[in-house]
Amino acid sequence: MDRPDEADTGLVDVDPYDPGDGSLPVLRWRQAGYDNLATRRQLRQMGLRPGGQQPVLRIECRRGRRFAWLYRIDLAKPKRPMTLAKEAALDKAMAARQTCPGPCGRRYAHCLPLKTLGSCLECFDDTPADPTTYIAPPAKHLLAA
Repeated sequence: MDRPDEADTGLVDVDPYDPGDGSLPVLRWRQAGYDNLATRRQLRQMGLRPGGQQPVLRIECRRGRRFAWLYRIDLAKPKRPMTLAKEAALDKAMAARQTCPGPCGRRYAHCLPLKTLGSCLECFDDTPADPTTYIAPPAKHLLAA
């Protein structure tokens, strides 16, 4: 029996640190081991960030419709700490997404469908809201610090 070609199997031996032609290598899901490489989400779980480095590898799944960039862990930098100014800005942005612009003016614990409905469900079609899911106006959140 003849041995199948590499093109038939779809497997390619690639060094992720030396793509050769200047482009990033693209590997399929679980095609190779990813020693010292991590996605942004994995770096964040480790308390790290890419820190300006370029990705060294791209992994794909679902026939290329989903992909992730991989970064070197040894070149990653620690995450920047949350400051009071950042926390206040995030709270203000979330308040805009969680506060009903309708007559009730409540701030909910979840984001409202403002693009589709324009208000909370109670203001839109009189669906009663659970009182534990919102803060009555004036909706103010207390910051952690």
